[in-house]
Amino acid sequence: MLQHNFEFSACTSILVGKKAMADGSTVIGRNEDSKSAWPKHMVIHPRQTFAEDQTFVSKDNGFAMPLEKTRFKYSATPEWTDEFGLFEEDGINEYGVCMSATESAYANERVLGFDPLVEKGIGEEAMVTVVLPYVKTAREGVKRLGAIVEKYGTCESNGILFSDKDEVWYLETGSGHHWVAQRIPDDCYAVVANQLAIQEIVFDDPDNFMFSASIQEFVSKNHLNPDETCFNFRNIFGTHTLSDEIYSTPRVWDGQRILSPSQKQDPMSEELPFIRKPDCKLFMDDLEYVMGAHFQNSPYDPLGKGPDDLKHKFRPISLAKTQESHLLQMRPEFAPEIAGLHWLAMGVTCQSVFVPVYAGTTDVLDAYKHGEKTYSKDSAYWAYKLLGILVDPHYPLFGTKLHDLQKECAIEFKQKILETDKKAKELKDEALFELLTKASLEMQRLALDKVEKLTAELITESTDLSPLNFKTDANL
Repeated sequence: MLQHNFEFSACTSILVGKKAMADGSTVIGRNEDSKSAWPKHMVIHPRQTFAEDQTFVSKDNGFAMPLEKTRFKYSATPEWTDEFGLFEEDGINEYGVCMSATESAYANERVLGFDPLVEKGIGEEAMVTVVLPYVKTAREGVKRLGAIVEKYGTCESNGILFSDKDEVWYLETGSGHHWVAQRIPDDCYAVVANQLAIQEIVFDDPDNFMFSASIQEFVSKNHLNPDETCFNFRNIFGTHTLSDEIYSTPRVWDGQRILSPSQKQDPMSEELPFIRKPDCKLFMDDLEYVMGAHFQNSPYDPLGKGPDDLKHKFRPISLAKTQESHLLQMRPEFAPEIAGLHWLAMGVTCQSVFVPVYAGTTDVLDAYKHGEKTYSKDSAYWAYKLLGILVDPHYPLFGTKLHDLQKECAIEFKQKILETDKKAKELKDEALFELLTKASLEMQRLALDKVEKLTAELITESTDLSPLNFKTDANL
């Protein structure tokens, strides 16, 4: 994520095809990273039809475009304040379309010299708001956003994730008006970390690739392709710097190391593939582990016992500046309102809990609607942040208790989802939405209750961990 006037500290994304998951789900997810204390809320926007067409105007940079009269229902995680814009970031709409925006990236000066970024073009702040409530498939989402970029331009280089129950897509903007998108093969996954990641584009394969109308002419006219044999978007539009090798590629390496351990690779390699096949079928806990990864079982783990010069050499996936992490799951066997699960972990991913909310829910707990820049007890964001702050200085003592809490929640969520799915098959209309809302609220409450209980326990235990303690030798 990139917010204007904020210290830059961007995200990590994952996309998984349905045949790579054990249960046939599609999943997209991302850690939204910006500031170490910048709360997020969760909202459910109801379907709404306005008397006349609407106009969206961004508070972030003035980007403006007309919107249709009907806005579909969708979930989102906006900022605690709209002073800098909405930044709704991620959600699932009533048709089962999932969207996450954005994975901040960088284009090189060669392409930007010919097609510079547009100051009042579309940016991360607006993307979910002007796309997700107006599309019925992931493919439609790609086409809509691509058309907006071509017409209005974009103020940033970004990667945007889309999925529905059948397809998973990744779209990248490489200059002011040019973009490409690739469908993730059903039996594969991708991990992306602040680089333009899409590689070779196959222009005569519309089932798997989309792109701006004049991108081939643009590249050819301006002599931008370093390779005469193929059109590699990453090589033409992207960057290859030492910053990439320290900040970005090690996270891709870590995600691929976890999901495809048979592949031996260099964490600083500029040649890591965009698409990988996992070594075995994946489960949601595998993806949660990736989003909370910090180079565990390697000398690069900042929480590990490796040499100091290696422990902080690379930027990990899970970071203190993560505001929220989400995994948007679409399961194959249900209608969209039941199939969709919006898994949300507030605060630092590895210190938080992924809590599922059904796409069909009509509300969230009040705690998810509260939280400002300064700590407050009524906020879900701050509840998870406080737990992490207590664990941070005492990982050897408190880390196991945190992991036990995460495991307990995962087990109880699974049981609740199975129970709710079974009941949901027999219901429709208002009764169905009431059931899905009740289950979602109960799961959010369950996790917060466990977090509050563990927080109280850790505060109590921490009172005896002061450096002012003094132990007298029993023999004196």
